[in-house]
Amino acid sequence: MNNYDELIEKKKKLAVIGLGYVGMPIAVQFAKKINVIGFDINKEKINEYQNGHDVTGEVGDCELEKTSLIFTSCEDDLKNNINFFIIAVPTPVNQDKTPDLSPVVGASEVVGRNIKKGAIVVYESTVYPGVTEDVCIPIIEKLSGLKCGKDWWIGYSPERINPADKIHRLWNITKIVSGMDDESCNQIAKVYELVVEVGVHKVSSIKTAEAVKVVENSQRDINIAFMNELAMVFDRMGIDTKEVVEGMNTKWNALGFTPGLVGGHCIGVDPYYFTYEAEKLGYHSQIILAGRKVNDNMGAFIATSCIKQMMKAKINTSEAKVLILGATFKENCSDIRNSKVFDIYKGLKDFGIIPSIYDDNASNRDVEREYGVKLVSRSELYDFDCVIIAVAHNSFKNLKLDELFKKKTNNLKKVIIDVKSIIDKNSYIKQGYTVWRL
Repeated sequence: MNNYDELIEKKKKLAVIGLGYVGMPIAVQFAKKINVIGFDINKEKINEYQNGHDVTGEVGDCELEKTSLIFTSCEDDLKNNINFFIIAVPTPVNQDKTPDLSPVVGASEVVGRNIKKGAIVVYESTVYPGVTEDVCIPIIEKLSGLKCGKDWWIGYSPERINPADKIHRLWNITKIVSGMDDESCNQIAKVYELVVEVGVHKVSSIKTAEAVKVVENSQRDINIAFMNELAMVFDRMGIDTKEVVEGMNTKWNALGFTPGLVGGHCIGVDPYYFTYEAEKLGYHSQIILAGRKVNDNMGAFIATSCIKQMMKAKINTSEAKVLILGATFKENCSDIRNSKVFDIYKGLKDFGIIPSIYDDNASNRDVEREYGVKLVSRSELYDFDCVIIAVAHNSFKNLKLDELFKKKTNNLKKVIIDVKSIIDKNSYIKQGYTVWRL
C-alpha cells in the first residue's frame, strides 16, 4: 500500500466529498501539498466557489483565489486517478431525534460508483460507533463490486473544526485517526500529517474513533446543560447567574462553561447519535438525554422570560415590537443549521408576537429557505420595545442599542434580553432600561 507516496509524487489525487464548513478547509489545506478534487452535489455552492466566493467563511475569498483545488459537482471527475477519498458531509437528526444518515449514505454511493482498486476511504462525518463498518462498507462494496480489505481500505478520522474559530484550526488541532488494520491506519496518519502540524493520535479501531467524536461533544452538551439549569433556578431566586459563574471561575478547577443556546451541527446533534445506538443495545441514557432536554428547551424559556420582563416594564405585549439580534447557531459565523434562535422566535409567536430578526453574518436567502423567516435590514433597526441579543456577534457588541428603541419619555418601557451577557448590565439599568440576562 503506497497511497501516501502516490499522492506526494502527484501520480494520484485526493478527493473530498462534501464542501461545507468541514470539507472546504480540509480540501484547501491538502491542495497546498497535493492534487485535490473537491466534490459537492450542491451546484449552486460549487459555482460560488468557482467564482472565488467562500460561502462558509472558513477559508476566505483570498484563499480561494490562490488555491489549486478543483471544484466539481460532476461525478465523472471522480472516476480517474483518485486513491484517497475523504467524506465530510453533514449528519443531522430527524424530527424524532433519530440519526439521519442519508447524507452519509449518499456520499458512500458516490464513492461506490467511482472508487478504483487500491483506494482508501476515510469518513469524517459524525456518526455513532459502527456506522462506518456496518453501513458504509456494504454500500461501497455493492456499487463498486470491490471487496473492502482486499481491493480498497477504510478508516475514520472525526472532524474537529470549530466554525468561525480563528485560533483552533485544522493544522493545530490533534487529529484522531483510525483504520481497518495497522497498514491502512499508518497510511491515513501519514496523509493527514501533511496538513496537521501538531500531529495525529492513532486509536485502535474505527469504532473507537467514532466514539471519540460523539463523546467529546456530548461532554460539552452536558456541562452547558448544567449551567442552563442553574440559570433557570437562579432566575427564580433572583440571583444573577453571570456573577455566580464569575465567582466560581476564580477557583483553579472551574471548567469555564456558561449558559446559552446549544444548536449547530455538532453539540446539539451528536449526543442523539450516541444515545440512539446505546438504546439499540438496551441501555437508556440517564444523563445525556436529560442534558439534551434542558438545552432543547432553552429557547422557550428565554421567550417566556422576555414576556415576563415586558410585563414588568408595563409594555403591552399584544402590541409589542420585539427585535432578535442573531440568527446563526453561534457567534461570528454564518452557519444557521439547527440554530436555537428560532426556538425563541417560535416561543414569542405562541404569545402572539412576530419578532423581527437581524443578523449581518447570516444569509437572508438561507434563513428564508431553512426557517421561512425574512431577516430585516440594518435600516429597519428602530422603534422596538424589546431587544433580544441572542448571539454574541462582535458586530452586536458595537451596536448603539439606544437607537433601536422607541423614542419614549418613559425609559422604563425598554427591555433588553441579553442571552450571552455581552453588555454592561448595570450601565443600562442606570439609564432606565429593564435588563435580563441568562
